[in-house]
Amino acid sequence: MAEQQSLQQFYIPEEQSIYLLRQDDARKLRQWQALCQQQLRQLGYSQVHFIGKGVFGFVFAGIGHGKQQVFKFSRRTLPQRLQDQLQDEAEILAQLDHPNIPGLTHFVRASGQPILQMERAPGRELAQLAQRCGALPLTWLMPIAQQLAEILLYLRQLPRPIVHGDIKPSNLLFEPAQRHLSLVDWGSAVTAQQDIDGHALGSSIGLYEGQQSSNARMGDVYFIGPEQLAQRPSSPRFDEQGVAATLYALASGQISRFGSKLQPASSLGLPRPLAEILDGLLSDDETTRQQAGDHLVATLPASRHWRLIAPPQPVISCLLPLWVHRQGKQIDTVVYSSRKSFLLANQIKPNDNQRHDIQLAHYYRDFMQGMGDNEKAFVVAVSQLGNYPLLGGLALHWHGDGVDIDCSLNLQDPTLRQPFTHVVNTVVRLAQTLQPQHNNAIFKACFFDARDTLHLNRNNNGQRFVAPPELSLPFELGSAPQQELSSRLHSYFEDGRDPDENLTLPASIMSELGRLNLIHHTGCIIFEVLEDHLKIHSCLRLLDPNRQQAFSNCLQRILAALVDIDECGIAGFMKLPYKNTRQFSTLEQLPNRYYPKDPRIFLSTET
Repeated sequence: MAEQQSLQQFYIPEEQSIYLLRQDDARKLRQWQALCQQQLRQLGYSQVHFIGKGVFGFVFAGIGHGKQQVFKFSRRTLPQRLQDQLQDEAEILAQLDHPNIPGLTHFVRASGQPILQMERAPGRELAQLAQRCGALPLTWLMPIAQQLAEILLYLRQLPRPIVHGDIKPSNLLFEPAQRHLSLVDWGSAVTAQQDIDGHALGSSIGLYEGQQSSNARMGDVYFIGPEQLAQRPSSPRFDEQGVAATLYALASGQISRFGSKLQPASSLGLPRPLAEILDGLLSDDETTRQQAGDHLVATLPASRHWRLIAPPQPVISCLLPLWVHRQGKQIDTVVYSSRKSFLLANQIKPNDNQRHDIQLAHYYRDFMQGMGDNEKAFVVAVSQLGNYPLLGGLALHWHGDGVDIDCSLNLQDPTLRQPFTHVVNTVVRLAQTLQPQHNNAIFKACFFDARDTLHLNRNNNGQRFVAPPELSLPFELGSAPQQELSSRLHSYFEDGRDPDENLTLPASIMSELGRLNLIHHTGCIIFEVLEDHLKIHSCLRLLDPNRQQAFSNCLQRILAALVDIDECGIAGFMKLPYKNTRQFSTLEQLPNRYYPKDPRIFLSTET
């Protein structure tokens, strides 16, 4: 291998989901990623590949001097003070020496480009493992909990305690064979301003511009606690909350802390000491949280001596109809949900970017302000369905006695049936706990493949969108079961205009949608109109093969009518194949269920 040289500057632009970008932006992104990998190879690194991205940068991996290395690049489009955080991260890592924390190799700034190089941790992200497992088995969860507690103890006992600030499953790598855990991505880390008792630790460094009272950085709102969310002075208590939310999410099969009001840790079959610690840390009372945090650090490092028998995993049945396909088709699922306004206790006016971005839940999570924890958990669980290769939709209707649910759920990978079923059932249980303020409240969610999204560009909103003749809306052919009667078909228009959608489509498009509505099919079509960009997201399946030509003609006339659009905003329509409503009554908090004192019970009884 050639002698390794100093890393040189090269620019990486802002990235969203690549299939939702404008074609020019997507092409530039691919070119820049290829350039990054090419330059790393020229510097002597082998097996170079892209492994991930975050709000602040991009990460690549490669082998140098026989060792796995990770290279983290700051986005050049960020303000300078945010780019400088990569150097702060390097300075934090230089202070750490712990077997569960990958070490810093070096930090360079080449032509203004900050680049952080570090050891690569073994294993896979816990977020990825959880996606395939659902709730993690106890034989994994307990060593994870034990190692997290040891990391917290180490960080709080440093001469100047350090706060990671963003502990969550996607920042934890786990190697199942050795049960080894690694905590990565220290981009939100700061030196603590207070100790665990709230005492000041002297003058703090890294204050934000303007010398605010807190140097805390915002971690993932799905996992951080109330003190960090409120931007209080940084403390090791922040990371106790991240650990609690992470362990709760992994044990429950969810991707946030918010479901703990309905499904507390005490209901998850965990060892009672761990369950009580987690419920205490997720409490609304700050004193209770602090006491549980102290108990976490005092108790869990010794859990390495616990010997647990993993209970058998029961085969769970899906509470909603589920179709599983073995098509081998690779898809990039995006979730579009509307009717969120009825979940808000306090209305918040979104800004223009929030209003017009289809991936609101991914890029602007503060839209959940004003929701209760169960409402947040429900919205997050719906978005979690989009982590799976899924096409279709959901429609939920709340009334005085509970909630009615209609759906068309088409999972494209049979190997994911069990974890996906777990998430679907979580959505149902959470929906049963909600009591919307509005009578007859409706919530809709569509799941489509971003690879099928059509893109049209214009210079400004004074111009019209014109579809080229070769453009077409994709759809699949399928046959409806004989027992399906036309009287049971869902209509596009049966629940009226959606109050959360702010695009009024022209009459020329609405008339074609009305004709389309009379043809037996299922799926969704969503128009997202920006100042200079139009996206048409769709997932359409024709269920009457005899109407293929009429269906295709409707779609072509819709594209021809795009020239009549003269507003910005979003309008979406979903059609389910037939009425098959499932009814669920209101649900309260789940009962306690602990790991038994005598685990041999698992060997003689069914779970």
